[in-house]
Amino acid sequence: MPPSPEIILNRELAIGYKHPLAVTAGDIRLGSGTHFLLARNGRGKTTLLRTLARTLRPLAGSFQTCGALQYLPEDVRFDDEMAPATIFRALLPRQRLGPALELAKSIELDVHKNYGQLSTGNRRKTNLILVEFSLRENQGNILLLDEPFSGLDAHARAAFEVLWENSQDNVLRLVSCHPDYDSMNMPSAVLIQNSAISFLDDPSQTWSGLKTQLN
Repeated sequence: MPPSPEIILNRELAIGYKHPLAVTAGDIRLGSGTHFLLARNGRGKTTLLRTLARTLRPLAGSFQTCGALQYLPEDVRFDDEMAPATIFRALLPRQRLGPALELAKSIELDVHKNYGQLSTGNRRKTNLILVEFSLRENQGNILLLDEPFSGLDAHARAAFEVLWENSQDNVLRLVSCHPDYDSMNMPSAVLIQNSAISFLDDPSQTWSGLKTQLN
């Protein structure tokens, strides 16, 4: 049984650039499973993900991560002349290539079309497949996903959600997103509101209830 992944945000962790955008109100501990990162635009979602990915230093305080960490920014791109199939063959373990190509086919991603010719949604599919099939089997994994569903159709989104459900034990996903339907279940959510980072954990909570707390 691989060790469980974990993110710990210590009290008074401050994120931002020259000035703090948000500060943790108390200690936050996240374990395996899916956690949604919610805030209005410009309030610090990407800044928090970049801080956890260690591409941006915290302004104060500290945090810890335990597990193999991957950060998928919203604007990541590959060479326009490379096809998804080439990218997968170059970067994925050999035993993961077949399942990755099967998923690509099921969500209607043309893996032989050059990356630069793909729509925004199909580039997003490529990036997500690459990240999801790069998980390490014998240790905990942390995926920091910035707007991973932007541009995805409902069928592709559902396929990735099924994939997430089947890999909950050794994967921690912190997912920045703008939900598109009120009934979306969000049992674990990190909120940035009033310049404070807080954590809400309730099996029954949905986007409908959470969005009223954002300002």
